[in-house]
Amino acid sequence: MSDTPLRVAIIIGSTRAGRFGTRVAKWFAEQARKRPDMAVEVVDPALRPLPVVLDAPASGPAEADALEQTRRTLDAADAFVIVTPEYNHSFPAALKNLIDLHSTEWQAKPVAFVSYGGLSGGLRAVEHLRQVFAELHAVTIRDTVSFHNPWEEFDAGGHHTNPTACNAAAKVLLDRLAWWAHALRDAKAKRPYAA
Repeated sequence: MSDTPLRVAIIIGSTRAGRFGTRVAKWFAEQARKRPDMAVEVVDPALRPLPVVLDAPASGPAEADALEQTRRTLDAADAFVIVTPEYNHSFPAALKNLIDLHSTEWQAKPVAFVSYGGLSGGLRAVEHLRQVFAELHAVTIRDTVSFHNPWEEFDAGGHHTNPTACNAAAKVLLDRLAWWAHALRDAKAKRPYAA
């Protein structure tokens, strides 16, 4: 088993103006960065002008650079954490676009979810994402972190006002993610995965 830190890509699912996901992602990234077994990179599609037409040539250098940078980050990652809101009982279109622009980058890697929203806490978005990632040969982690009506729970800096329970949930999620990431990374080192 390799002792090399796991490369974890945390993906912000929303690109809307005034989005709340950056606060949740900042909090979660801080939880992950406390671990010596993980190297974390946050992927924010709002800062990367990705193409919206699959298999079409990039519309310019900025789009081509954003696509290549994202591809390299996802390809290098050992595991993913998706931070997603729930829009109309599902997940955001920008997140679906980012997922669909890539294929082999997801294969035989674990994906965990941190969701937020109204009464459902974004869990319906997570259930839809599980089906998408199963099709991409990724392994989704059962344990999630979910925030129900979180708008008063985080300050502007991404700090939770009552962190005990949510930090404990994040630890469980990260422990499970690490187990699967190590297991899959070690397995692929012995026998490459073929979709």
